[in-house]
Amino acid sequence: MSDTRVEPKEQPIWRRALTAFSDEFSGLHPRLHAYNMAVKLLPTRSNGALRARLLRLAGFQVGAGTVINGLLKLNGGNGFEANLELGQDCTIEADGIWDLSDKLTIGNRVTIDPGVMILTSTHEMDFPSHRAGKILLSPVVVADGAWLRARCIILPGVTIGAGAVVEAGAVVNKDVPANARVGGVPAVALPPLEATP
Repeated sequence: MSDTRVEPKEQPIWRRALTAFSDEFSGLHPRLHAYNMAVKLLPTRSNGALRARLLRLAGFQVGAGTVINGLLKLNGGNGFEANLELGQDCTIEADGIWDLSDKLTIGNRVTIDPGVMILTSTHEMDFPSHRAGKILLSPVVVADGAWLRARCIILPGVTIGAGAVVEAGAVVNKDVPANARVGGVPAVALPPLEATP
């Protein structure tokens, strides 16, 4: 089967400049920038409840009892604040990178260790001259009681089941069942966990 697509023609420089200008300024989120400046002034391992409160003031949905123990790097398009639903009594550690291009739903009592990356967007495979094609969006769900350990990566479209554990450094590209434990690159099932009542 042959590929009958035609590679796109080069755009005029004025259109590329306008697109670049628009792209640069569409990512400006004044309340998020104010949040980032404020939390940088706080000691790293203290004031987790205050960070959560500040994130709420920036327009994000953050449940009661949730603590954020360090700086989160959040990004997405216009109105991306509506794409985060962070439940109650969660513990979020520092240096996480969360892509909010699509919906990210995090349940109650979830623990997210340092440096966890959660992505809701990727690119489709495209022409050889520019392989990263158009952006594809897909929501991510982390169900109640799950634990995402340090530096794991959750790819777009993945659901982490209730009570599941994703081991440190794992790259998760498929759904993880409830009370399962996964690890590795790509993540595979590890010995099961005991389900609790």
